[in-house]
Formats: sequence, structure tokens, C-alpha cells
Amino acid sequence: MRYGLLICPGLLCLVVASGCAGWKAPRIGDEIIVAGQFYHTGTRVVTYLEPRGYNAYRCYNHFDPSKTAPKNPVDKDNPNRYGFRRNLPEDLQKAVDEQGWTIDNLRQQVDLFVIHYDVCGTSQQCFYILHDYRGLSVHFMLDLDGTVYQTLDLAERGWHAGTANDRSVGVEIAHWGAYNTPEKAAENYAFDEWGYPYVTFPESFTRRELLTPNFVARPARKELIEGEINGSKRYQYDFTPQQYEALGKLTAALHRVLPRIELAVPRGPDGKVRNDVLSEEELKNFHGLVGHWHITKQKQDPGPAFDWDRVLNRARWAL
Repeated sequence: MRYGLLICPGLLCLVVASGCAGWKAPRIGDEIIVAGQFYHTGTRVVTYLEPRGYNAYRCYNHFDPSKTAPKNPVDKDNPNRYGFRRNLPEDLQKAVDEQGWTIDNLRQQVDLFVIHYDVCGTSQQCFYILHDYRGLSVHFMLDLDGTVYQTLDLAERGWHAGTANDRSVGVEIAHWGAYNTPEKAAENYAFDEWGYPYVTFPESFTRRELLTPNFVARPARKELIEGEINGSKRYQYDFTPQQYEALGKLTAALHRVLPRIELAVPRGPDGKVRNDVLSEEELKNFHGLVGHWHITKQKQDPGPAFDWDRVLNRARWAL
């Protein structure tokens, strides 16, 4: 039996090289699944294969398996919450028909990472609303404590971003959302003795379980952020530092595995992040990170508080 060392950014792992038939393969707990293969991220990931994971391949409800799946809004005769990537170039379609989705042909197709907030408060509640109630799906959920949940292999076409689904990977970040008044934005926050906000939950809210015990979710910035998205003024508290840290590392991993997801975001001539929807042609020619608002005019997520440069800078540092 031989052993070897695999060194990843921030990780040191012992790999059994040979002579270990029937041995359990080691997993560190930071891997994402892409076309059936594991890739390290450097941050905590719970996949759909694990007992505490959320599995979007199930055709029954996660929280009450006795209930039948809701009819999905994309294909009402299909109980699945996901589909096959469509509208492929002819040569790529032929390769997929013959080989299935491999890393090489997935790299030709996927070039967008779509950022959402979930307006659910926690990833547990997000999966209930998305999967059990609406019949939709997203590849990743990012909880308040920075835990990443993967619900689908990235080869699948998640149902989260309309026309961008064929070429995108999506993440729903746990957050209460952005609103048109400061009072509404602050509704699910309390303040400590120094006036710093932290996330709270209504008494009736039951799906508040986090992987980190006794975690207190505090925004990365103290102040309420104001900004205009698609012509609508919105107010929002920031995401947590743990979410930014995890998202930066996840973004770096996606860029390395699927290089057409560039470390870029749509910007105007002044260098600032675009706060409006992209035209069909602009979206077609862009490769990188986008907000839901860049795809659909009626959307405002991930909101004015989302710090794009913090994510991109953390991703570059992680490479």
C-alpha cells in the first residue's frame, strides 16, 4: 500500500494511492460535485449525497416525504425539479448525446454564476420553499454561517434564472432581502448594546437550524445600505462575513473548474457594477458573475448591499 500527499490551498490531505480495494475513499468535506467528479473549494460544503444535505433529485418533498411533489412551473408533466441543458451548439449537443456531460464539454457551456438572495432567512427554509413548495431548484445554497449546500451536480440545468439556466450555475444566499423602506428592511433584525444589528427570526419560524451551533448572524457592515436596482430604491443589511468568505472560495473553485465563469461582473463606463438588467445581446456576450437583477428586470437580488468586489477579491486571493 502506498500513500501520497495532496496539497490544496489551505488544506493538507493524505491520499491512499493503491492497494486499498474496498476501503472507504477519504473526503475532506469541502468538495463540490461537477460532472460526477469531486473538486475542492477550501470551504465547508454539504452535498446532496450526505445525510444533512438537501437533494434536489428527489421527486418527493424533503420535509414531508409522504407528500407528492408539486407540479413544477417549467414542465408540468415532469416531477423533477431540474432538467437538461438546452440550446447547445450542434457539435456540443452531439458530444453530450454520445458521452453525457463531461468536464470538457461542460466547460464549453457554463459561463455564468448567478447570485440570488433567498428571502427565506436560512438555507433550510430556502430548500423548503424552493423544492417542496415551488418545485424549483438551484445548485447551491449559502447559509448564514457560511455553510455551502450543493443540491445538484453542476451538469444539471437548475431552475433559478429563466433564460440563463442553460449556461449558468446558481446560488441562493440566506438573507431576508432588500425592501423599499428602511423599516421593512430592519424587520427581522435586532440590535446589541453597541447598536450593531444581528439576524432574528419570527417566533413562528421553525426552519432556523444552522450547522454551526449557537451562531449569531451579524452583517459585515453595521449600517443599512441604500441603493437603486432596476430603477427601484432598496434598503438592505449586508450579508455575513462568513458568507462572503465562503462565496469567495466557491467562486474561485468554479472559475478554476469552469474557466468561462470569469472573475468579472457587468460594469458601466465608470467602472461601477451595473445596477440594471442587461440587454439580450449584453447578457449573451458576458461571462462571469451576475445578479438575478442583471437577467430579469423585475428582480433586485442580491440587492444593493451585496459587495461584489469583496467576493471577487477573495476569489482571486484563493486561486
